[in-house]
Amino acid sequence: MNIGEAAMQSGLPAKTIRYYEEAHVAPEPARTEAGYRDYNDNDVHLLRFIHTARRHGFSLEECRELVSLYTDPNRSSSDVKTIAEQKITEIDRKLKDLRSMRRTLSTLVKQCHGDHRPDCPILKGLAQDEEK
Repeated sequence: MNIGEAAMQSGLPAKTIRYYEEAHVAPEPARTEAGYRDYNDNDVHLLRFIHTARRHGFSLEECRELVSLYTDPNRSSSDVKTIAEQKITEIDRKLKDLRSMRRTLSTLVKQCHGDHRPDCPILKGLAQDEEK
């Protein structure tokens, strides 16, 4: 199947598929005699796998590693688990940072009168935070 069909079946734009191939996340498919990409069902399955991994926050490098493990019948599940645990730790850190950002912005919003005066605690707070 051509890249357009693979795109439809995988749920990824053709441009993204090409990008994943160039970034060595997805292996390059076979080529026709004319040089066009020729995808099979296994290629599409792997593209869906990468798409799902990306939606779960895995980086391109992590996806490369996951694809390598996914396609290796001799893989160790502990290697996969380690990658997933590292991702959970990263997500937890990001959530903590987001909660902190929300608290800070909420405090600044409460301090702002939101009227016609030019004095704005939000802008002052953001300017002070940048100086840190």
